[in-house]
Amino acid sequence: MSSEMWVEKYRPKSLDEMINQEEIVARLKRFVEERNLPHLLFVGPAGVGKTTAILALAHDLYGPEYRNYIMELNASDERGINVIREKVKFFARTAPIGDVPFKILIMDEADSLTADAQHALRRTMERYTRTCRFCLIGNYSERIIEPIQSRCSIFRFSPLSEEDVKRCLRMIAEKEGVEVSPDGYDAIYEESRGDLRKAINLLQAAAAASGRRVDAEVVYAVLGRVSPGRVREMIQLSLKGEFIEARELLRSLLIDEGMAAEDVLRMIYSEVMRLDIPERLKVRLSDAIGEVDYRLTQGSRPEIQLSALLAKLVLVGEEMRGGGAALD
Repeated sequence: MSSEMWVEKYRPKSLDEMINQEEIVARLKRFVEERNLPHLLFVGPAGVGKTTAILALAHDLYGPEYRNYIMELNASDERGINVIREKVKFFARTAPIGDVPFKILIMDEADSLTADAQHALRRTMERYTRTCRFCLIGNYSERIIEPIQSRCSIFRFSPLSEEDVKRCLRMIAEKEGVEVSPDGYDAIYEESRGDLRKAINLLQAAAAASGRRVDAEVVYAVLGRVSPGRVREMIQLSLKGEFIEARELLRSLLIDEGMAAEDVLRMIYSEVMRLDIPERLKVRLSDAIGEVDYRLTQGSRPEIQLSALLAKLVLVGEEMRGGGAALD
């Protein structure tokens, strides 16, 4: 299957099939029961079910032929005022045939609309409320003008939990005949962070690349990244006082593996947060990581800055040994 085919194949067709967003689903179901709908504004991070929710609502409201009653636009592609004046008005002004007296216009990435286009959209929403309901979808509500927000019922979507993401991935893997190891699921979730669309696409890519046997190494190979185990080893070497060995491993990651310094730093931060060390030391290391991150954005030499961070890890390790604390 091509990219995102699994996403479409396993997209919930009804509100009853959605996961994690229980409160939002309950509110949307009431609209279906009443066969009435206000203008909607869905906001939240990518891949958490915003577009799926409105498509599932349309399916439950109109039935299997729901595609005849909706129109989908992506505002990031068509973000100017002409789209509102032409496509949107043409769709909104005609009433549908059927029991439900309105159609639904879905505008994805509505926070990409220009200010002029948003003001034109506001007037269109006012004028054609009888025949059309608007569902605006975006990542940031603050980029939607206040007059539009005040006309919409706002739904804020949260990232999916680790348990829900892995449960969905296990269901897909079982149906597709893919064998996924526990560390494979962990790696996929670590990279997706609640974005289910990204998680499913990553599972599909990893399965295609590995002959349907997926583990953490395959996932990171598909992403073009080094396994966190290498970074974890570098941190442990530093904490044990083996600075030269840790620095050589750092050079291998930057030069031989071609990793970007920002990716190495992000992985160091993630691993430091998992270390079994006193919280005050995590605070100190987080401050040091933040300083290195700032210096990298200002054009400092990556190898020198990351080597300095390893040196601070060495000092933290010496302090822990002096205090009798054990290292992993």
